[in-house]
Amino acid sequence: MSASLMHSILKRIATGPELSKDISREEARAGMRLVLDGEVDPVQAGVFLIALRMKRETDDENLGMLEAIREATRRATAPVDEVLDIGDPYDGYNRTLPAAPFLPPVLAACGVAAVSHGVESMGPKYGVTHRQVLRAAGVPVDLTPEAAAARLGDPAIGWAYVDQKAFCPKLYALTGLRTLIVKRPAITTAEVLAGPVRGRLKTHLVTGYVHKPYPRIYAMLARHAGYDSALLVRGVEGGVIPGLSQTGKAFHYHGGGEETSTEFKPAELGIEQSVRAPRIPGASDEGQSEAPFDAAAVAKAAAEAGMAALAGQPGATRDCLVYGAALCLWHLGRHVDLGSAAGAVRSALDRGQALKHLHQAI
Repeated sequence: MSASLMHSILKRIATGPELSKDISREEARAGMRLVLDGEVDPVQAGVFLIALRMKRETDDENLGMLEAIREATRRATAPVDEVLDIGDPYDGYNRTLPAAPFLPPVLAACGVAAVSHGVESMGPKYGVTHRQVLRAAGVPVDLTPEAAAARLGDPAIGWAYVDQKAFCPKLYALTGLRTLIVKRPAITTAEVLAGPVRGRLKTHLVTGYVHKPYPRIYAMLARHAGYDSALLVRGVEGGVIPGLSQTGKAFHYHGGGEETSTEFKPAELGIEQSVRAPRIPGASDEGQSEAPFDAAAVAKAAAEAGMAALAGQPGATRDCLVYGAALCLWHLGRHVDLGSAAGAVRSALDRGQALKHLHQAI
């Protein structure tokens, strides 16, 4: 049955740009299940994943892929009413120094239980990931979803990181295949909505995008996955924090309603920066460096910059944390505008509360 189903699917989706046909949501779900369960040849699995992307996935295909991934996900409910789920790019950052790995402890200091997730390394960028940065900062990165959920319920911690290796091992097992595929496969969009840790009453999604079609797609998938709200940020390198030196934009929905867009200026949050994001040491304004990219060195630099920002050091990393956390607080309705939300974040940083929440997690 599995061989004939995949054969039928590949005959339709992998026939070139003009002749390829779409498949149903149920077929996309079943095909992805076969791939996750290892019930088809790796060559067929690779063709399935990249052919969908090359012909461009339909809404139904994206929904089917998401359903299969969520069925394979190990999920835990935190002992808190609401959880903020941060889905930063799994392939990381390779042009700027990421601050987002430190957003969860900052949010925890502001009274928001937050979880981030990811992998060690993923193509096509093979950039610096949350796992690499947090590990360099001494934070445990191999928690089970249940252990991560428990940390969200601990008032002294209030945040956690959980790795795809722990919450969806079948998906993580495709890392080698994805490396061989080279380009981003169809699962890249859906995997950040796996939702390994949920709140008792509500779960909110924050993720980033670069290309214009994706806010609608992410909002559709987030509603289907049961997220009570979503904040979709046009962030640096596809992340959840906008550029520090230009007008930002985000789409958002609440209560499962339609998404709307909002633009904002860094000056509204008291941010005045000439750079769009923290620079990688030794890199130019464009993020280019003469030396080969060294993920371990950049992760160490990002960890040091993040810890310094939490300890009160001014600069681009601190401004990123103020910006990203303020957007989340505003989206959740904790503050009426970005300016007051930014003030609350700065207060948490200045009082050492965010650093305390980080240290409690180590």
